[in-house]
Amino acid sequence: MEHGFLIQMLMMLVIAIAAIALFRRLGLPAILAYLVTGVVSGPSGFSWFSQAQMHSVAELGVVLLMFSLGLEFSLPRLWAMRRTVFGLGAAQVALTALVSALAAWYFQQDVTAAIVIGAAIALSSTAIVLKLLNEQNWLRRRHGELSVSVLLFQDLAVVPLLILLPLLASDGEALAYQDIALGLFKGIVVFVILMAAGKWALPRIFDEVARARSNELFVLSTLVVALVTGAFTQWMGMSMALGAFMAGMLLGESQYKRQLEADIKPFRDLLMGLFFISIGMLLDFQMVWDNWWQILLLLVAIVMGKGAVVYLLLRLGGEPIRIAATSAMTLAQVGEFSFVILALAVNYQLLDMSISTQLVMVAVLSMAIAPWLVRHSAELGGRLQSRLDNSPWQEPDIPEIKQKETVIILGYGRVGQTIARFLKVEAVPFVVLDLDPTRVAEAKNAGEPVYYGDAGKRSLLKQLGIRNSQTLVVTFCDSRSRENVVHLCRELAPELTILVRTRDDQSLQQLEQAGASQVIPESLEGSLMLVSQVLFQCGIPLNRILKRLESERRNHYPYLHGFFSGTESDFTLEQLHAVSLPDGAAAVGQQLCEIPWDKLKVDLKAIRRNGEEMAQWAGHWQLCSGDILLLQGKPRRVERAEQYLLQG
Repeated sequence: MEHGFLIQMLMMLVIAIAAIALFRRLGLPAILAYLVTGVVSGPSGFSWFSQAQMHSVAELGVVLLMFSLGLEFSLPRLWAMRRTVFGLGAAQVALTALVSALAAWYFQQDVTAAIVIGAAIALSSTAIVLKLLNEQNWLRRRHGELSVSVLLFQDLAVVPLLILLPLLASDGEALAYQDIALGLFKGIVVFVILMAAGKWALPRIFDEVARARSNELFVLSTLVVALVTGAFTQWMGMSMALGAFMAGMLLGESQYKRQLEADIKPFRDLLMGLFFISIGMLLDFQMVWDNWWQILLLLVAIVMGKGAVVYLLLRLGGEPIRIAATSAMTLAQVGEFSFVILALAVNYQLLDMSISTQLVMVAVLSMAIAPWLVRHSAELGGRLQSRLDNSPWQEPDIPEIKQKETVIILGYGRVGQTIARFLKVEAVPFVVLDLDPTRVAEAKNAGEPVYYGDAGKRSLLKQLGIRNSQTLVVTFCDSRSRENVVHLCRELAPELTILVRTRDDQSLQQLEQAGASQVIPESLEGSLMLVSQVLFQCGIPLNRILKRLESERRNHYPYLHGFFSGTESDFTLEQLHAVSLPDGAAAVGQQLCEIPWDKLKVDLKAIRRNGEEMAQWAGHWQLCSGDILLLQGKPRRVERAEQYLLQG
């Protein structure tokens, strides 16, 4: 039986891997892949496992998730955003939960079930929303800040919910206010105890662990702290997740925060995957099939209802239509903590399994459409405002270029930033597009004209006003994207000067054909700079050096190609190779014009005879025994050419 269990576990993991790969390719969250794996492995599929078998491991996943959330939970950040967090966030959670609970109560659910349903629906997906906002570089925009504020309060609201659920389970008939007060008092006591431990004990423990310089000990200590605090709160009559969250929050302000996150992440991701698999096992597809129209109606009602609540609150707060609509679409989905609430509610017998299944399906579907909603929220919000205001809509964040002297820089890495610094010194106006959201955010905070945007989008380049610019510099390294961008820029602005930075000249001709005015290979230019210094130190006149460098650039760097290979060389493009013709070689006695150099695809760079290099040769030159031919080409071609010269 044990052997069969291991085989089934292996099959489940294989299905999970395949599902994650497929969903990633489709641009969907990995959570959905775990849920599908649970459906396939559980009672609705092959029935390899029961939900009860996965419960213990899944609960550990929730504990580690809450611990990680606590690490990210910054009290200073919360205090800095207190107005929107405790204003907008509290209003959104309270109003959404209230409306959802009243709707559930109207449809014949008891008070306890209505509270659970309202709490589950009120939460949005912190993981999905933050990831998508970060990808789009919207965290610093107004709607991004508002969305983060709401998510912060939702994360904070999970704590009282974790306290409340066991209390509801202990008294299913009515809400006893004294029990709630007792539970809150216990929560305060636990918080004080853990605060004391976090202030005095935990830093000393991790100081000792760090001095041991053992990664295994650090990982083990992190797991033990998360589980011990969880066990303590469970012993106090609350959930393990609450204790883990508090421990993470206390350690989040320590110097070990990043190391703790890195150590806990593999265990958290694996156990959280098992948790979502166990949630998938709760799904009864026969029930889903029988009630598919109800699930779709619920999905539409919940997404539109949550969005309407956020929209109305923001409009009442004086936010523009575009900001309110964008934030509403960003927060319209149901979150991963809703799964935690629903799973705990089922375990405490607070919610009927059929209702939980329908809500889980709604959450799954809402998370599936969340990436599309978030990515298109700014555009849809802008179009909504333009429709209501009767004005044309355009992306407001990137200004249109007005001055002809403005330089467009595509890519703000090391090279892009260096160019920008020199342009700033010379008071030359410039604007930058980059796809790294962190880098863009840092630069914008410093007041630099750097904007998030994909340079491969025609509409973005038109909006930027590429035709009004005189010079464009491409600095990023992705060769395929770089060639497409150059072609697009040349198509949009035929008179534009386009400078392209590359690591080498492998794609020099392709870039010039695509429309580049000049290609600057980084490694070759570095060699030329060194050569110029060497020649100058040797007394060569500066004018002659400059002419030599210009000749190299104009003729595609002929002196910088073809090198003798060695054991540790990395000349994979072209190499120089000397072939000595012994007596009896096939090429001896032949004229140079008789050798098919075009078919061999190598270049003859030099001929040495009797120890001297021949200055000139022609097609009628006849090869003799002892001649040394210097060939240049790609390694395999040079090898074939040598074989031809020696053996025919």
